[in-house]
Amino acid sequence: MASETVTPASAVAGTDLFNPVALGPYTLANRIVMAPLTRSRADENGVPGELQATYYAQRASAGLLIAEATNISPTAKGYVLTPGIWTAEQAEEWKLTTKAVHDKGGRIFLQLWHVGRISHPDIQPGGALPVAPSAVRPEGQAFTNEGFKPHVTPRALETDEIPGIVADYAHAAQLAKDAGFDGVEIHAANGYLLQQFLADKSNKRTDRYGGSIENRTRIVVEVTEAVTKVWGGDRVGIRLSPLTTFGDTGDSNPEPVYLSLIDQLNPFGLAYIHVIEGDTGGTRTPEGGFDLQKLRKAFNGAYIANNGYDLDLAREARRENLADLICFGRPFIANPDLVERLRDGAPLAEGDQATFYGGGAGGYVDYPRWDGTVTAA
Repeated sequence: MASETVTPASAVAGTDLFNPVALGPYTLANRIVMAPLTRSRADENGVPGELQATYYAQRASAGLLIAEATNISPTAKGYVLTPGIWTAEQAEEWKLTTKAVHDKGGRIFLQLWHVGRISHPDIQPGGALPVAPSAVRPEGQAFTNEGFKPHVTPRALETDEIPGIVADYAHAAQLAKDAGFDGVEIHAANGYLLQQFLADKSNKRTDRYGGSIENRTRIVVEVTEAVTKVWGGDRVGIRLSPLTTFGDTGDSNPEPVYLSLIDQLNPFGLAYIHVIEGDTGGTRTPEGGFDLQKLRKAFNGAYIANNGYDLDLAREARRENLADLICFGRPFIANPDLVERLRDGAPLAEGDQATFYGGGAGGYVDYPRWDGTVTAA
């Protein structure tokens, strides 16, 4: 992201971006959200530690932190060194992070993740095939301990296996609660398992989880019901990316699918929908898209907007009432004090892409804060 040239006065003038806002039962310090960012710094067993606690605490001035996508089971894993939330040990170590964030006055949700077919036998227990709605191989490569390898054709889940997947979400949701998170976000975006069920390109099933829109949305609704039974609706959000092409997952006509899904989600009283506006990590206006404001208007809770936001675009979104909260992703990597920098018109640092994934403290917790010169994080 290019450095901002605004002054402190102009950054805050005419916007409520930096003002407190209600979200579910909480009052957030501002409308800026830190996106879940995979950084691959857990151990081989998916256990986080002090490093994660430091990282998130440094960024706790965001109104809401959404912790990185976290695997709900061993078979949910698609990338090496990503954290988990299926064992008591993982939950216990996540307490370091939640306490550190709370000590800084922040709020943090955990994103619940199952990658589905975006995996590889090298990452799966016993070298098994990844699971998916259907045996359709995705494009792209998996990041394994031996480097990048092409995705394989996954194994289609049997109908009677799906309740077990839903139960894994509920179990992970309870462990996230035990770990002291303020809420959870269901990851139903970016080409991962739940979106694979939603999309007709990846879902070729003929049972009650495939074919019609009602059937393809069924597992997302079941997961939402299971998770809200643990948390209540007002501390649960869901991430959606109706227009993504990531992982070769898309739908031939996404608008009715996602409007139907929103209609089915509304009775759960969710805190928010977190919407990737456009293609994940790409253009905000992909071909074949639709007006995502239709989702905002249809949904009864808050709308978090994401994808390529800078200060100007965020201010515009609030000025035009296009979103309730604005999610920033990669700018948070190199700017632990992003909120303050945006508010004060300070320049933004650029992250070192070589340290985005994997490694230790370098490129993770050692980015400096801004004080007119540079001070240590």
